Amino acid sequence: MQRLEQHLCFGGNQEVWQHDSNELGNPARFAIYLPPQAETDPVPVLYWLSGLTCTEQNFITKAGAQRYAAERGIALVAPDTSPRGENVPNDPGYDLGQGAGFYVNATQAPWATHYRMHDYVVHELPALIEAHFPVTTARSISGHSMGGHGALTLALRNPGRYRSVSAFSPIVAPSQVPWGRKAFTAYLGTDQAAWAAYDAVALIRDAKERLPLLIDQGEADEFFDTQLKPELLAAACQTANHPLTLRQHPGYDHSYYFIGSFIGEHIAHHASALHLGNP
Repeated sequence: MQRLEQHLCFGGNQEVWQHDSNELGNPARFAIYLPPQAETDPVPVLYWLSGLTCTEQNFITKAGAQRYAAERGIALVAPDTSPRGENVPNDPGYDLGQGAGFYVNATQAPWATHYRMHDYVVHELPALIEAHFPVTTARSISGHSMGGHGALTLALRNPGRYRSVSAFSPIVAPSQVPWGRKAFTAYLGTDQAAWAAYDAVALIRDAKERLPLLIDQGEADEFFDTQLKPELLAAACQTANHPLTLRQHPGYDHSYYFIGSFIGEHIAHHASALHLGNP
């Protein structure tokens, strides 16, 4: 691994690293914030998944999350949103290809070789973090927009892997909205049964773990009606009797101004779960 950045921040260290990823078949970057508590004892980890067009930089520079992580004694890990590099397939659109991995394991050419973000985030990245940094095996997950979709689906697909899950403005039903249909057709093919394996609304029906979902959604979000459709998840959770806290906020949009307004509450939510019991 190669450390690319290191900054003192609220008594802890904000770092950015690059490593060779087996899953992605290319060098990959991730950001990690280690709170001051990590200097003396291992700390639990909150994984953050960012949205379309983002890298590992957006969350660490815009959300203001380090202050709350330092107070609560948890590490923050933010991977990039897709594989990148000259040999990695791409698309002219912002919503497909590099910057738009959708946290799936692609099965279709030319994407299948590199676009394995599900296994990278669930398996390879935590193994690396837990081997090289002062952290425990207690994990939680959160994200925004496409990353909110990722957080929900990774938690639902991998019971017992995470202690808590939350999302800001998530794409809850990608099989039913333009962003998801475009990406899933490219990455997974035309068989919509394959899409359901990465669709939170579909996964809720047979969820083997009743991990409570915490979701914040701005009502002035420009994508509310066309791409996000939180009412679909609310209906699915009600039908399946799955615990959901869906908070809709008048006036807030899709930006990091919204995330920054409520990130402290999300970190408190995760910290309560992460610090319970032994790692």
